[in-house]
Amino acid sequence: MVLVDVVLLAVGVLALWIGARLLVTGASRLAGAAGVSALVVGLTVVAFGTSAPEFAVSLEAAFAGQGDVSIGNVIGSNLFNLGVILGLVGILSPFRVTETLVRRDALAMAAATAVAALVLLNGAVSRLEGAILLALLGGYLGVLGVVIRTASRADGSRLDAADDGTTIPPLAPDEGAPREIRPGLEAGRVLAGLLLVIGGGRVLIDAAIGLALAVGISEWAVGATIVATGTSLPELVTSVVAVRRGDVGIAAGNVIGSNVFNALGVLGLVAIVRPTAVDPAVFLGIAWLCVLTAFATVVLATGRRLTQLEGVALVALGASYWVASVVL
Repeated sequence: MVLVDVVLLAVGVLALWIGARLLVTGASRLAGAAGVSALVVGLTVVAFGTSAPEFAVSLEAAFAGQGDVSIGNVIGSNLFNLGVILGLVGILSPFRVTETLVRRDALAMAAATAVAALVLLNGAVSRLEGAILLALLGGYLGVLGVVIRTASRADGSRLDAADDGTTIPPLAPDEGAPREIRPGLEAGRVLAGLLLVIGGGRVLIDAAIGLALAVGISEWAVGATIVATGTSLPELVTSVVAVRRGDVGIAAGNVIGSNVFNALGVLGLVAIVRPTAVDPAVFLGIAWLCVLTAFATVVLATGRRLTQLEGVALVALGASYWVASVVL
């Protein structure tokens, strides 16, 4: 059974990865055709698309009564995003954030993390708390929309203005992508991606729970490590691709947006679907996440340069949490 679960785990992760790629590619092209800038796509469409596995997996686990897997996935995914993904971005391409929008949203990420931490500190999440988290996500998206429209009017074009007065170029299309966007094809790509994400999430959850029972690892540890890593692969792939294209701001925006969606949207939906008590190990995860979030916020919100050494430190901190989750 362990071998079967390992194979199913790999199948689930592969389905999530392919599905997220289809979803992000289709949604990004549709947004680009509608005249939305690359930075905004990174903070919203791409971030939401790459967070789809977290939504699917956490909701599947919540419906199945596996609350520890749901919440462990949220905490573990945000730790992976900041520790591994942002750390790798810093290693591959040390950068300084200049876009005002990214710096503002870094503060939103810190606020969302703080609110999620407060909700979880009492060891349980209720439907009321879930509704508050979703309302905050709605408010964040509303404010972001106003900022985007204001920046677009001030710039006089469909591109967001950078701090130095230049414009931010649109995200480069995938190699081999058609020059002419066909809405029907891209909508089909989005639908196929969603189906793969949902199906892959179901397979991943079943396999992860089977492994946990077989080897004696807690559901929390599985959710915070194996499941969180699997559902965060789309963010990793998207950010690495963006860095290779020279779009470091998109990579940073993807991490920021995904963490906001996870902390407010995923946790909020999980609480509404099935209010639950959480494993005491959540306190270690929250503390670790708060440290990483504080560091990332200082770098991103102040525009200070993220160096390769700091990138290595972020990766080490993220990886050490997984070790602590399994050992403790």
